[in-house]
Amino acid sequence: MYFVGIDWSDLHHDVAVFNEKGQELKYFTIPHNRKGMELLKERLLSIDPEPENFACLLETKNGLLVQFLLEAGFPVYPLNPKVVDYRRKPSGAKSDPIDARLLANIGRSDLAQLKRLKPDTELIAELKMLTRDQDSLIQESTRLTNKLIACLKEYYPVALEFFSKPTLPVALEFFKLYPTPDLVREATVPEMAAFLKKHKHPRPNQTAISIWQKAHEPQLQASAPTVRAKCRLMLALVRQLELVQDQIAAYDEEINRLFQQHSDSRIFASLPRAAERLAPRLLAEWGDDRERYENAAVVQALAGTSPVLFQSGKYRFARQRRSCVKPFRRAMHLFAFQSIRQVSWAREYYDTKRSQGKTHHEALRALANIWVRIIFAMWKNRTCYDEATFLTARARHLSRAA
Repeated sequence: MYFVGIDWSDLHHDVAVFNEKGQELKYFTIPHNRKGMELLKERLLSIDPEPENFACLLETKNGLLVQFLLEAGFPVYPLNPKVVDYRRKPSGAKSDPIDARLLANIGRSDLAQLKRLKPDTELIAELKMLTRDQDSLIQESTRLTNKLIACLKEYYPVALEFFSKPTLPVALEFFKLYPTPDLVREATVPEMAAFLKKHKHPRPNQTAISIWQKAHEPQLQASAPTVRAKCRLMLALVRQLELVQDQIAAYDEEINRLFQQHSDSRIFASLPRAAERLAPRLLAEWGDDRERYENAAVVQALAGTSPVLFQSGKYRFARQRRSCVKPFRRAMHLFAFQSIRQVSWAREYYDTKRSQGKTHHEALRALANIWVRIIFAMWKNRTCYDEATFLTARARHLSRAA
């Protein structure tokens, strides 16, 4: 067996190859392009023509380099960068050659404890990328919404009272048609009612009257330069928001299409209040490889729901797990929050944790930890959620504990 430590970067990769005795056989640098990848393959196979005899260790499990190694048949073992940091010499010396050699040596000493990378299926991989990219778009939408609200407060605060949400499609169209306080005051009730009907507002006449009344109440007046400048910014933000919202909706369609194609979709769709967005995210983060996780505890650590114990002498406490898959943690956290709105036992558990002095997020994390065990059993056995089954199992567990 040969151990290949690869310190990757955007432009080049440092490669160190060690044998089982710890002897360095090769050290070289390759550029991050197709020619460099082929050179890497050629130099490794010159040592041994069988790719399975190499263990490639990197501080990432994604990217074109990893994809190339997997396609060429080389086993890949991704390492958490923190693991590499812990193994540095006391001096803390760090460089690309040092990191490459350190990675190879970690593989040589700890390979039995490392997990070989087994890539997701194409459907799961695409679903995971789509859901994570959509989360980025949703965050961008939130950022733009906050900027729009701040902008309106500076010159047109009454506009925030016209609709239940300033980001509703009808609200954005209204702001484009009436971008200043003077323009909305010049509009008549019939004109605004006709506009609202055109955009399929559920209560056009009542809303038009309400807007007219609010617009004609005494208002704080911004200066003319402020109105002109902020009106321009508001229109720019509205157009950006419309574009982002359209893309989020398009992502929803594609995510749902892929989700429905997967055989495990019925399992995650059966979860209470998982709705359209959480069920695909849970499936994408969980994956479909039944051999990936040894038990539910592994998933709890990966999703960041299980606490980390810190103990030294008489000092002992548990803290939030920080080293985890952040999108997975977010999906479980949101699902736990949704579940307390529908599932009675989840609500009772959450309320009990709150009565014990836990914060909202601590209580949700504890609840999510239980949900991971439930979903793991569902996923492993390919069964849908059945609350009666869970309650029976919980009663049996409590009777044994008593």
